[in-house]
Amino acid sequence: MKERILTEKIIGEFCRYLQCEEKRDNTIEKYIHDVRMFADFAGNRDISKETVIAYKKQLIEKNYAVRSINSMLSSLNSMFSFLDWPDCKVKSIKIQRQIYWPEEKEMTKAEYMRLVNAAKRKGNDRLNLLLQTICGTGIRVSELQFITVEAAKNGEAVVSCKGKTRTVFLVRDLQKKLLLYAKDQRIRSGVIFITRNGKPMSRTNIWREMKNLCFEAGVRPTKVFLHNLRHLFARTFYGIERDIAKLADILGHSSINTTKIYLVTTGDEHRKQLENMRLLI
Repeated sequence: MKERILTEKIIGEFCRYLQCEEKRDNTIEKYIHDVRMFADFAGNRDISKETVIAYKKQLIEKNYAVRSINSMLSSLNSMFSFLDWPDCKVKSIKIQRQIYWPEEKEMTKAEYMRLVNAAKRKGNDRLNLLLQTICGTGIRVSELQFITVEAAKNGEAVVSCKGKTRTVFLVRDLQKKLLLYAKDQRIRSGVIFITRNGKPMSRTNIWREMKNLCFEAGVRPTKVFLHNLRHLFARTFYGIERDIAKLADILGHSSINTTKIYLVTTGDEHRKQLENMRLLI
């Protein structure tokens, strides 16, 4: 059998394949990072299933989170499929579905409100409105580019992500806020949330600005992540509608199983549910 060495040329070919598959830039960057980590481990050795299993064992011994390990292995398995090396694929680590979310990680509505108000007090109108836009629509951070002046005028944004297109409705109050902000910033058309150079804001820039609000808002840094705003939208919507299929469509999920992850309660809520059962005499 021909010797199989993971070279920079092969990694480059895999990168171009992902681009042709129209994967998002962030996804490609993540896949290539995972592949290069494995390449550093493998060195000039011939790659076999045993090599990958040894790498998996090393990740476990280094105390990587199970979800992180599975994500890395998924990247490798994708590359092995591309290279037609199916015998190198390894199984992910089985995880019992989480029934509750740690309180130190999940953002509450009260904490969200404190962040928004803190941004207002600091005079950061852009961040103030950006937080409300994500939490008020449930969109991904990468989808902020579809929140345009035209979308605000129409009351809906047509979002294209992961090969799918969906319509995200903007409620009237949000419409007014977006149009007023655009007018104040002299943004006549196109993307509303932009930098001074006119480019769409990056995830890193937004996250850094959010972190700067933690002390002012009295919110733990472990809770201040952009995706937590999307989680808060999902839990709030489901608490009112109790329609998980509709919520999956709104969030742009292909599987309801993904949506279920967003609806996991906190440990405190789970504890209260158990206490309300009143089965102890």
